[in-house]
Amino acid sequence: MIRFGLYQSGVVRARIYVDCEALSVSDLDISTLKYTEPRALDEQGNEYYKRCYNLDILHLCGNLVEYSELARGGPSKIEDAWEQVYERVGEEGQYAGRIGKYPADFVVHDGEIASFTVTGRDFVTTLVRDGYEEFSCLKYWRQADVSPAAHAVRHLGTAMIPMRDGVCLATDIWIPDNCSRVPTVLIRTPYGRMAKANDYYRFVMRGYAVCVQDVRGQGDSEGQYLPKYYEEQDGDDTLNYIAALDFSDGAVGMFGASYLGCVQWAAAASGNPHLKAIVSIVTSGDPFTDLPRKGGALTSGVMAWAFSVKDKEHQKKNMERRDWGSIMKLRPLKKVPELVYGEEIPFWTKWCSHESQDVFWKQCSWYEHRENIKTPALIVSGWYDDNGMATTQALEVVSVYAPQDKKIILGPWMHQGNANREIHGVAFGNNALRSDLDLYYQLWLDNKLKGHENGVDKGSRVEYYEVGSNSWRSCEEWPPENTLPKYLYLGSQGNAQSSAGDGLLSFQPSGEERFDSYIFDPDNPAPHIIDMSENELCVPENYTEMEKRQDVLVYTSEPIEETLSIAGDITVEFYASSTARDTDWVVRITDVDENGNSVRLCDGLLRAKFRNGFDVIELLTPNKIERYCIRTSKIAVAFKKGHRIRLQITSGAENYIFPNPGTGNNFFTDTENLKAQQKIFHGGPHTSKMILPVVAE
Repeated sequence: MIRFGLYQSGVVRARIYVDCEALSVSDLDISTLKYTEPRALDEQGNEYYKRCYNLDILHLCGNLVEYSELARGGPSKIEDAWEQVYERVGEEGQYAGRIGKYPADFVVHDGEIASFTVTGRDFVTTLVRDGYEEFSCLKYWRQADVSPAAHAVRHLGTAMIPMRDGVCLATDIWIPDNCSRVPTVLIRTPYGRMAKANDYYRFVMRGYAVCVQDVRGQGDSEGQYLPKYYEEQDGDDTLNYIAALDFSDGAVGMFGASYLGCVQWAAAASGNPHLKAIVSIVTSGDPFTDLPRKGGALTSGVMAWAFSVKDKEHQKKNMERRDWGSIMKLRPLKKVPELVYGEEIPFWTKWCSHESQDVFWKQCSWYEHRENIKTPALIVSGWYDDNGMATTQALEVVSVYAPQDKKIILGPWMHQGNANREIHGVAFGNNALRSDLDLYYQLWLDNKLKGHENGVDKGSRVEYYEVGSNSWRSCEEWPPENTLPKYLYLGSQGNAQSSAGDGLLSFQPSGEERFDSYIFDPDNPAPHIIDMSENELCVPENYTEMEKRQDVLVYTSEPIEETLSIAGDITVEFYASSTARDTDWVVRITDVDENGNSVRLCDGLLRAKFRNGFDVIELLTPNKIERYCIRTSKIAVAFKKGHRIRLQITSGAENYIFPNPGTGNNFFTDTENLKAQQKIFHGGPHTSKMILPVVAE
């Protein structure tokens, strides 16, 4: 019989027994730290482990011999019978899965399977054969100064924590057994406080209390859900309540991703003294920069999200529809929920009653109150994160922090983070996924809440992945302290105005003024290329075919003569006119290889009526030239010798934002669409350019 241990973030959660191809499992009872009686692992039970740990135990442990045979002789590349591809990593016997989400890496030692590892955004799962722990990422946990997982878990039940206005929020509390006063990890969520409770027991076992709370209006909490609006005051009140409990030592840290990251920054913006650390993973941010609005436009994906949280219980099935194409064309936008469900979604109606960034929206923005944020922060995100601009705002906040109070990790990841080595055909290195990410989380909490001198607050403050070279870099600030601005100027070929596809980017400005033009039709916007089933909107994709459209202007540099590395935000400054009273401008940066493939790196957008600020609406004077400045989402890339840098400019991004109707009317209530002639000017008095943050060697 062969026995494996199943570990989540370095904490054992189960034992797996393999005997003559039969599999049985014994779970660790977290309340007693004793194992349950082994039971046969069937398909239904296997689905539980796949859902909770991203690990297919039946497949992996049921094919140990096959995996050992695949690695025999140490081939550099393996293709198995299950449509997975593996590449050898470093030492012979270590193999990295290349295909799909959560690929299982494996290690073979002395002809035997030693371990399987699946990385993820929130935790890493490891399946380790007894006695082979050093051949897995467990060795990192054992080498680190980390709180031992030595405590049984005691559930104190559900507390209804009162807020300052009398509304009570449902909060489940777990504490480590045989402890007196301990620090607390707080998680606040709109998706159901018990849905991911299994993920947080590891903190309790390491000597922390854990409180998981339904935000106002969701789950069993009272009140009406108004996304982001109450999170600062409710976070503040919750922190004060927790700090006064008998088991609490007064120190609280927060943890979580996406909306669960947003509530951390909101709580920090209250200035609450009990909040000693946050672990911000792909956080959501400012309503006009991130969600539900980007550059003032309304993101189309936020409608699917609104449908999923319209009731008190999160309903993912409401996002999985086959009629999104027709739903996205319903107007007016304010009435879409009623047209689909026969009833309004109150917060959608509220959103649609505030077109500009007024007092309501500012109350929803932790970034508006950033001067109060002092909490030490571990920040994790990726170049292809839908909420990437929110992390950009978080990076601005911590730019003034002392070095020991910030740690930043930026990878080649989507919103689901640390889960793919290839995205939409774009391949990254085997080092793109990190098996130590969750170790950083634990070290950060130990350091800031328990005072452990474990070194996480020393060394390089920033670790980032450079696409192109496929290497991890380090620096002390973001953007890196050794970046310098480099200008690429827009221009045209020949003596005539350019058409779509033949604009130029040059390191020297053009002397003569010219313009390029196209017609934007809100009923037929250029597509933003995604896979709708993924619900990942900012992925790298090949835009070569899309660039052939007549409503997309393309500006391309000459081939790069030497590798050019950039890291940070790209800014596009340009002059444009429109026949419409309002329009959108979408800029997209791509890397063009020797074969002409044009792969998205980053993009940015701006609704023209908000060109001078989101708090004021200034409609366009038709045909008047205006200056625009658009900052893209962040990126780090090494443009290889022979590659070209490309800028796309258009006015629509189907699947990403709802198209601008062009009338200048309130777009939440508008039902009319108007075509617009758009002109981009460059040269002479209207020097349009792109500003690159170039990394100096």
